[in-house]
This record gives sequence, structure tokens and C-alpha cells, in this order.
Amino acid sequence: MPIRVLIVDDHSVVRQGLRLFLRTDPELEVVGEAPDGAQALLRAAELRPDIILMDLLMPVMDGIEAIGRLRKELPETEIIALTSVLEDRSVVRAVRAGAIGYLLKDTEADDLCRAIKAAAAGKVQLSAEAAERLMREVATPADPDPLSEREVEVLKLLARGATNKEIALDLSIQETTVKSHVSSILGKLAVPSRTHAALYAARAGLAELASTP
Repeated sequence: MPIRVLIVDDHSVVRQGLRLFLRTDPELEVVGEAPDGAQALLRAAELRPDIILMDLLMPVMDGIEAIGRLRKELPETEIIALTSVLEDRSVVRAVRAGAIGYLLKDTEADDLCRAIKAAAAGKVQLSAEAAERLMREVATPADPDPLSEREVEVLKLLARGATNKEIALDLSIQETTVKSHVSSILGKLAVPSRTHAALYAARAGLAELASTP
């Protein structure tokens, strides 16, 4: 089954351009579009996409608010912030709201397609510039609950961009066990997402943070 993508951007030319080149990849299917965050909520509830490409600066409801609401309403849908804005505050707010990725609109088409597929598999997708800003700005707990040896192994692989399935194969454990470990890691570190956990691992020197080109 192809990965179902919803495009959210207030510029019709951008939506059309994204639709055209995503259509060239047989593993991706653009199932809909929305011109603002409010419409994105309605379309996402109707279409149940796997991935949403979300612009941040839009009328009616901006991308940050839409990301936060969508993460609560459709937790199985992953959201990539795709924007021309690269400023610390926007990056941090998008990731805190629940975006699994933050990419710039000048990302090459092939790189964007790869990022969509990776995000659908649960991999954190950050441009190198966004990763640098997050490393500097996103707070991580100073004294978290200690992780078990196995949880540290899982965290290292998560930070390197591995999916739950890949972590399970690497550690020879069940994927459900990986999910349990990830949930425990988020709780112990008091962070809301895999992205934040990956940032913690990088800042703690446990792993190099994976980023897109």
C-alpha cells in the first residue's frame, strides 16, 4: 500500500508542485490538500493520511496550532513541517507541538520523498540546520530517571534514525517490546516525543543525531 500524504499550504502553486513530483513516486499517494490549518483538521479527519506535510505560516489557523491538535486527534498520523522559515522559535515550537520532522521547502525532491517514507516508518526527520537549532534550544532534563541498559541501547538506535522494527531486528527482541521501551524512555526523560528523546541522546553524547541532507 502506498503512503498516503496530505499537503497543507496556503499557496496553491506550492500544493500543485508538491503533488506533481510526489506523484512520480509509486510508493506515495497524495490523497488531499488543505489551504490552512483549520481545513487540515477537517481533511485529515476525513482522509486519515499516513503523513501530513504542514506549512507553518498560514491564515485562519497556523501550522503550529494545527500540528498540536492533530497529534491529539490523530496520533497515528505523522507530521512533517515543510516551510521556508528557519528560525529557532519556529523549529522548537513545531517539534514541541509534535512534528516528527522539520524540512525546508528547498529540500530536493528525492530527499523529500525519502524523508516522507522514513517519517512514515517513525524515523525523526530534521534538516541539518533544524537539528542544529534544536540541539541549542530544546531543553532536556538535567537529572532524568536512570535508563536501563536495554533502554540506553534502544535510545541510541532511535537517535540514529532507526524505526521500531529496525530496533527490534538489531536487538533481537519483539517490536512490541521496543514500543514498551520507547514509552518508558519518554516517561523517564519526561519528554513528549521520539524527536526530543533523540535530541537528549545527542546532547548526552550517546549517539549522533540523524538528519536529512
